[in-house]
Amino acid sequence: MGQWNISISVTEFILVGFPTLNRYGPFLFICLLLVYILTIAGNVIIFVIVRLDRRLQTPMYFFISILSFLEIWYTAVTIPKMLSNLLDEGRSIPFNGCLLQTYFFHSLGASECYLLTAMAYDRYLAICQPLHYPSLMTSKMTIKLAVACFTLGFLCPITEVILISQLPFCGSNEIQHIFCDFPPLLSLACTDTSINVLADFFINSFIILLTFSFIMISYFRIIITILRIRTSSGRIKAFSTCVSHLTVVLLFFTCIMFMYVRLTKSYSLYYDRVLAVIYSVLTPILNPFIYSLRNKEIRLALKRLLCVKGLGIMIMIKPFIDFGK
Repeated sequence: MGQWNISISVTEFILVGFPTLNRYGPFLFICLLLVYILTIAGNVIIFVIVRLDRRLQTPMYFFISILSFLEIWYTAVTIPKMLSNLLDEGRSIPFNGCLLQTYFFHSLGASECYLLTAMAYDRYLAICQPLHYPSLMTSKMTIKLAVACFTLGFLCPITEVILISQLPFCGSNEIQHIFCDFPPLLSLACTDTSINVLADFFINSFIILLTFSFIMISYFRIIITILRIRTSSGRIKAFSTCVSHLTVVLLFFTCIMFMYVRLTKSYSLYYDRVLAVIYSVLTPILNPFIYSLRNKEIRLALKRLLCVKGLGIMIMIKPFIDFGK
C-alpha cells in the first residue's frame, strides 16, 4: 500500500534526453526546428498534391497520401515537446501527459506498420496479378484498408498503457529518453514489471514481426515476378515502383525491431535514444524525399500545380523539387 501511495505522488517525469549535448541546446533547437518544418511542409505538399491532381487518383498514390498524413501527426506527438525541452532546463512532462504521448506515439507507429503492409499488398497485386488488380483494389477497398490500419493501430497499445498506468513509481522520476516510451518508463517502476515486459514483447512482436514478414513475403513474390519479365526496361519500370517503399520499410522496421522486440527491460540507454532519433525524426523527413518527391509522376504533378498557382507556390516548394532530381 505504501508503494502505491508513492506512485500517486509522482505527478510529473523529467525527460533527460542527451545530457552530454545540453550545452548545445539552442543550436540543436534550430536544427530540429528546421527538420520539423521540412517534415511538415514535405508531407503536407505530398498530401495536397495527391488530393488535387486527378492523374494521381490511384490506390498507390492514395496510400502515399495517407502515409504523409500519418507522418504529420506522428512527428507532432514527439518533436514539439523535444523542441521545448531543448530550451527548458526543467524538461518536465505531467504523468498523464507522458502516458498520452506514449499511447499516441505507439498508436501511430502501429498504424504505420499496418499501412506499409497495405502498401506492399497493393504493389503485390499490381505486379503479380495485374489483370485482377482493378477489380480487387477498388477505391472502396483502399478506404477500408486505410480505416483498418488506423483502427488496429489505435487499439494495439491500450493494454500496455493500462498496465503501466497501474505501476507504482518511486525513487528517480528521470526518464532516460528523448520522449515518453514504454521501456524507459518500466525501468523507473519500483515493483516487478515482468507482466508488463511480456505484454510489451508479445504485442510488439505480433505487430512488428507479422507485418514485416508479410511485407517481405510480398516483395519476395514481387521480385520473382519481376525477374520473369523478358525486357530489361520492363523489369526496371516494375521495380522502380517498389524500391522507394522497400527503402522506407527497411529503415523503419530495422530501428523498431531493435527497440521493441526484446524480452528485457534492461537496455543501452544511449543507443536506444539514437535509434529513437532515427525512427521518430529522420525517417519522417526522409519519407517525402525518398518515397514521393523523387517519384516522376509526383514531380510532374508539382509542376502542373505551379503552372496553375503561380510563382508564390514555386518559391515555397522549389527546394523540394530540386532535391528530388
